[in-house]
This record gives sequence, C-alpha cells and structure tokens, in this order.
Amino acid sequence: MVNPMRGEVAITLDGQPHVARLTLGALAELEADLGSESLLAVVERFEGGGFTSRDVLAVLVAGLRGAGWQGTAADLMSVEFGGGPMGAARAAAELLARAFRLEP
Repeated sequence: MVNPMRGEVAITLDGQPHVARLTLGALAELEADLGSESLLAVVERFEGGGFTSRDVLAVLVAGLRGAGWQGTAADLMSVEFGGGPMGAARAAAELLARAFRLEP
C-alpha cells in the first residue's frame, strides 16, 4: 500500500507493484548520479519538460532504492514499466513533486 503523505509512489515493473520514495539519501544519490549542481536543477528540468530518459531512469532508481529496493539502473534496462515510457516519466515527476511538497 502506497502512502502519498510519506512521499511514496506506486511503480509497476514487469507487472509487479513496487513502492518508491525519495529519501534524503536517495536524493543525494540522484544528485550525484546525474552530476547536477543541485536538485533544484533536476526539478526544473522536469517542470520545464526538458528532462531526458536518463533523468527519468535515475529518479526511478533513486526512488525505488529509497524504499528499500536493492537493484541498479542496469536492472531496469529491460523492465516493462506500467504505463510504458510515459508512465515511467509520470512516476518520476510524481516522486519529485512529493519529495518537495510542503506540509499543509
């Protein structure tokens, strides 16, 4: 069960449901993996529609690992994402949005 209040997002990989969440450690891993000067730059790429498939993959790997998954980006290269490439992009964008959501 996914808890959006914890920043969790559901991701389906090869028909199997997974939970993803961008913890602080996962965000640090994401920043290093993308070689970005800041996470704000990553968020701005998604908001502006200038993200790449590598960006999407990196966000998904970081989110999955933040929720306890032990895989790597190489493990996702041949996986079928629920919703296809657009479903993967939506999940990545949702992970970033939930990670930076301010509490009401």
